[in-house]
Formats: sequence, structure tokens, C-alpha cells
Amino acid sequence: MKFTLSWLKDHLDTGATLDQITEKLTALGLEVEGIHDRSKELAPFHVAYVVSAEKHPDADKLRVLMVDTGTKTLQVVCGAPNARAGMKGVFAAEGAYIPGSDITLKKGVIRGVESNGMMCSKRELKLSDEHDGIIELPDDAPVGASFADYAGLNDPVIDINLTPDRADCAGVRGIARDLAAAGLGTLKPQTEGRLDATPVAGSFPSPIGVTIEAPDACPLYVGRTIRGVRNGPSPQWMQDKLTAIGLRPISALVDITNYITFDLSRPLHVFDADKVKGGIVVRMAREGETLAALNGKEYALDPAMTVIADHERAEALAGIVGGEPSGCTESTTTLFLEAAIFDTVRTAQTGRRLGVESDARYRLERGVDPAAVVSGVERATRLILEICGGEASELVIAGSEPQWRRTLTLRPGRVKTLGGVDLDQDRQIRILTDLGFTIESEDDNGSLHVGVPSWRADVHGEADLVEEVLRVHGFDAIPATPLPRETVLTRPALTLKQRRVAQARRTLAARGLSEAVTWSFLASPVAALFGATNEGLRLVNPISSDLDVMRPSVLPNLIQAAGRNADRGYADVRLFEVGAAFRSPTPDGQDTVAAGIRAGAAVPRHWSEKARAVDLYDAKADALAVLEAAGAPTANLQATTDAPGWYHPGRSGVLRLGPTVMARFGEIHPSVLDTLGVKGPVVGFEVLLDAVPLPKKKGGTAKPMVQLSAFQPVERDFAFVVGQEVEADKILRAVKSADKALVKDVAVFDVYQGPGVGEGRKSVAVSVTYQPTTATLTDEAIEAVGQKVVAAVIKATGGNLRT
Repeated sequence: MKFTLSWLKDHLDTGATLDQITEKLTALGLEVEGIHDRSKELAPFHVAYVVSAEKHPDADKLRVLMVDTGTKTLQVVCGAPNARAGMKGVFAAEGAYIPGSDITLKKGVIRGVESNGMMCSKRELKLSDEHDGIIELPDDAPVGASFADYAGLNDPVIDINLTPDRADCAGVRGIARDLAAAGLGTLKPQTEGRLDATPVAGSFPSPIGVTIEAPDACPLYVGRTIRGVRNGPSPQWMQDKLTAIGLRPISALVDITNYITFDLSRPLHVFDADKVKGGIVVRMAREGETLAALNGKEYALDPAMTVIADHERAEALAGIVGGEPSGCTESTTTLFLEAAIFDTVRTAQTGRRLGVESDARYRLERGVDPAAVVSGVERATRLILEICGGEASELVIAGSEPQWRRTLTLRPGRVKTLGGVDLDQDRQIRILTDLGFTIESEDDNGSLHVGVPSWRADVHGEADLVEEVLRVHGFDAIPATPLPRETVLTRPALTLKQRRVAQARRTLAARGLSEAVTWSFLASPVAALFGATNEGLRLVNPISSDLDVMRPSVLPNLIQAAGRNADRGYADVRLFEVGAAFRSPTPDGQDTVAAGIRAGAAVPRHWSEKARAVDLYDAKADALAVLEAAGAPTANLQATTDAPGWYHPGRSGVLRLGPTVMARFGEIHPSVLDTLGVKGPVVGFEVLLDAVPLPKKKGGTAKPMVQLSAFQPVERDFAFVVGQEVEADKILRAVKSADKALVKDVAVFDVYQGPGVGEGRKSVAVSVTYQPTTATLTDEAIEAVGQKVVAAVIKATGGNLRT
């Protein structure tokens, strides 16, 4: 919402400075986004007098002017057709920046004649689109004076950011009302001068009637016919105001409606009455109906859209944009003036569906003052009669004013209990009254019954009234009160589960994976590949047709991202994301998952290293690293081969703690990659962070102190022949259980199948580290532990020691 300082003072009698006003606006919740002071932009331009104008010796369309700038006389070459001796215009000297042309003037030579500066047109100063000639000023314009000061263009433009609930401040009067309530002046009455909204007595019945066929879409419609008007340019003061806020002056009738829209937040529209066939009908659009709009576009309408029509066709989109066939032009002599209330939801939906943004839609979809429809017409009527002349008819009123009156109860003590400010009751009453609220009565217990004004559709309860009092009194007046401290010891702001998310991110980033942030939605065919079966995950109103279900897994988005990277020449991709995956639409059906993928080569091509593709062990290592960082007891995890169907059945696994699934990992199934159009191999993992158990001990997830032994460790290798179906993890667990005090570490270093071990058998070689803590191991002790290891493995696997 933009307005000028002088425009604000049309409604607000104040002596406050610009800085005081902008500071107070932000304090009131009307955040100032910027201030555009045109006097700074126009500072280089001054009033100048053309002493003489001679034809250029080498160009028919150029003249050589001698220009008196007030301090010196300079020679200027000018091509404007209206440049002549004796006129006064706007001069820019060497070094001046011309905003309309985006150039900085330099002394130059034009066709062999020196030129010092230039005489400017309105377009070059961004005052209008007019560029037929240079600006001509009246004879009494003082030579050498600042053009901005002389033309009244030293009026700062204030731009505020409105929240959707403050529709009343989409007009300058609403802003002035807030400032007056805050003590920065007095709100002027709407009974004099340009603010006069006193009813105009109609001198004849309107020949154009109004019928409302869709009362739900338009509860109230007010109009009147005005004949005998002259639709020329609007007054300069009105053009200046509109130009300052970025609107292009068109004609008096159009400019008046735009002016009232911004002045009172009361959108209006004018029809050329001679082009309206029969009367005005407010109805829903018909199937196949179209509208040629004033913005030069044609729109296809449907029955969900409200239109203003005559007896033959739609003439305007209600509350959004007028139609070109019935638009007012310079030849208009009779008009029909419209003001109405339109359904906010239909207005917003129609505007979004057709992609039409307009100042009227901006206000009507937020809700305008339902009690100001008639006064808006009267104010516009007075301006039209004053500027364009003519004769007004009686008002035509169809429908009735919507019910807006409501009374709320305010307990004055709630300002302190809710807002922390102890304000006396008289001060609260004064603030509410200045904002337009009425104090209708007071209970015996001191509660106030407050009538809400018609323009405050956002106020519905006691808390809203408290907010209004606090807002005007000043949010900065609310004392800062520290929260009570229950203990002198500091506590972490995040819970352990919340910290695990950050720990997972850091761990995966340290392992060389890049973090991705993807949509929580998927196309339903893709989601089906990853186990989505719950219809409750389907979106009723998806942001895109190919993002219609909540994702059951984070992996598909990452796999598709890897494919897009590969298509652009980056085949070796490592991505991860920590986010939500969904099993059902209930709160319990959402899991926090740390997922990642690796695609392409495991290591970069290099002459000193053997190249290999990524495999399931890369994914398993990533998953274990995340679980370790999250505090999971990784030493107690079991690996099983029952991974979901989107993993390769022979190259995948599941990490479990008892029956609880902690992570899944493996190579992505080739059929899934084919469906997604991604070239393999791609490996991935999914760590279910919510499944990691919370620590039971007091120390939490803190690692125990390192216990270093002073005695020499001993390493021994064993090879066991077992059935092909026996998992290596089973052997490792058996070795560890043989002697938990001495066996420090165990690792597989070789697997062999072939001659010498038998059909259906394999040889698994492990390296076992013994770490004594009380004394150096003797040969007998080492042999005894070795026998325990062999016995434990044979018992667990049914295998035998390879000899």
C-alpha cells in the first residue's frame, strides 16, 4: 500500500515529521517497507528560461537554445518541436542523472554544435508517458528554482506492508485513523473539501436499474446514473497523487475511481451508460461466456464466477476488472457509477483462476467496509460533478447491507494478564474510541461491552480488543520479563531426539555426501514402487499433478535427483536428506528418516587405485555411521536379508536391534531404476532415527572413558568351513561370545568357495584380537582362548575349523 505524505495529511491534521510518522506506523503493525523521496531524484532539475531559439545550422529538426538557468546562460541543442524563445521549462545540467532515460548527462557536440545539458520532457522525468515535447511551465515560474519544489513533487511516498487482516488500512483514511489513535494528530471529518461525502440529492430517476440474481455472491449493489459529463483529464493534484504511487492517469472518470479506491479502500467502477443494454444484472457467468477486459485480455468465464452484466452480455468481472465494451472514454457523456460488496472467497478464487491482479480485487477479497458503500458512491459523485460537471440521478440500491454489527466484552484487567501492561480503564476506552469502537455499556463488575466498527472485520474476541489497546499504546511499552529459572544449571534447548537430526546431518556430510532438500510429495506411480498403499496419503489439493501423494520413502526423490545430475554429466553423486517419510495420515504414521544414496564410481578414477562401482557395503557403512552418531548400540545390531522390495533381493540388508528395524540398506532394484529412468548402480540406505532407543543410563549417549591396557595385544587368524547359507555375522557373534573379557575385536578378511571346501560350503577367515588387561598372555592362555573360539563357532554354525 503506497501513499504520499500530503495525501495522508488530507485525512490527518498533524505536525509530526516524516520520521515520526514512519516510526509510529511500524509500531502500529503497519510495517514501513520503504520511503521514496522524489525530491532527491529530481534535485538536479531546475526552472529555466529560453532566451533564444535558433535553427541548427546542420539539422532541420534541431534548435540551438540559449537557456537562462538563473545563475548562468548555457547553450543547449534541443529537438523538441515546442522549444521556442520566451518559454520556461525544466533544465538538467551536465552531470545530472535522467531517470526516464537512465543516462547521465555529459557535455557533448551535436552535429558540430556544443550542447551543455538538456531541456526535459515529462517522460524523461518519469512524470508521465508524454514525450511529444519538453515541459512547458507557466510564465510566473521562478527561474532557477527547484522544479520539484515548484511542481509540488517533493512529496515523499510511503510504502507499507499490510497483513491480510488489516483490510481497513488498504485506504489512506484507515492509516490516518490508526495514527490519530496513536496520538500523532486528529482525524479530519468527511464533511468538507475533498473528503466531503455528504449525500447528493438526485434530480431524476436512474434509467438503469439493478437486479441481483446471485445474492450470495453480491449482497449489496449501489449505483447511480450521471449525465452531461465531460470526461477530460483529471486535475493536476489528482494526477500527481496517482502518479506518485505508480498509477498512470487515464481520464477524469477512471482517475476518480482509482483515487477513491486508494483513499477510502472503496473500489468503484464506471460504465458508459450509453453502451449498457437494458439494466445491470449481477449474476453468475454462463458456460462458454467470455469477457474482453479493460487490461486488453479476453477471459473465458465459468459458472463459478460472478459477473456484472447487462441484458445482453457480461460487462465486468465482479470486484476484479471491468469490460472494454462498456468502458468510459473521452466521448462518454453519461455514466453509471457502481459500488458493491462481493463475496470475498469467490473474488479470490476467480482472480487466482484467471491470473488477474487488480487494486479492486486486492481489497474486495480481503473484505471492505460494508457500511461505506453508499458513502463511497456519494463521495465519488461529488468529485465527478466537481471535475466533470453533469447531473446525478437518484441512487439505485439493490440488496441490503450485510449484518456486521457485533458487541464484544472486554475485561480491562485482561490487558495486564494477557499483555503485561497495566493501563487504566480510561486510557483503554480512549484508545478504542479513537479507533472507531463504541463503548455501549459497562457491567457492575467493570466489564465493557464494546461495539466493533464496520471496517474492522478482523476483530472477533476479547483478545483482539486487548491487542488493539496494546498495539496503539505501543508494543515497545510491554516490559521485558524473564522466564522463571527453576535451576541454576543450564539445560539443552533441544531434546536428544531433536539433536539426532543435526548429528545425522553432520555425520553424513563428513562422509562426503551432499545434503538435498526435496519435496515431501511424490507422483503416485513412483510412491507405489516404494510401498505406498495407504489412500489417506493422497493429497486432495496437490500443488502439482505429479506430486499427488505424501512420500513413503525419502529415497525416490534422491534417486531422481541423481538421475538429473547424471543427465547433465555428473554421474558420481552422493546425496542425503534427513526428513519425514509417511506410512499413514496419522501422527504416528510419520517417521524421521536419514536417507542417502551413492551412484556411479565408489572412488574417482586414478592410476594408483583400482576403480570400482558403489556397492551395498558403502551404503551399510553410511547407515552404521549414522546409527553410531545417534547413539545406537551398533555392536548389538543384527543384519538380516529381508530388505523391502525396492532393494535388490540379493544385495541388500536390514539392521535390527532385536525385532526393531533400525536401518535398511542395499543396491536399488534395477526395475525401480528403469522405471525412474536412472542408470545404475545406485545404492541407498534409510536410517529410522525414531527407532533408536533412548539411553537408560544417567550418562546418556556419552561414550565411556577409554581404557588403555599396558599389555601386548595378540592377533590370531582362524578359517572356518561352513554352509553357504551361514551369515558371516553369525561367525563374528560366536567369536565375540567365546571370551568377552579377552576378545577385543574380530573381523572377516577372506571368503573362499571352490575346490577344497566341498560342494555348498564356504571358507570364512577371521582375524581375532585378544587384549589382556591384567597380565601378559602365556602360550597356554592363548591356546585356551583359541579353543573357546573354535568351539563357539562350531556350536553356532555347525561348521568346522579349516586345516
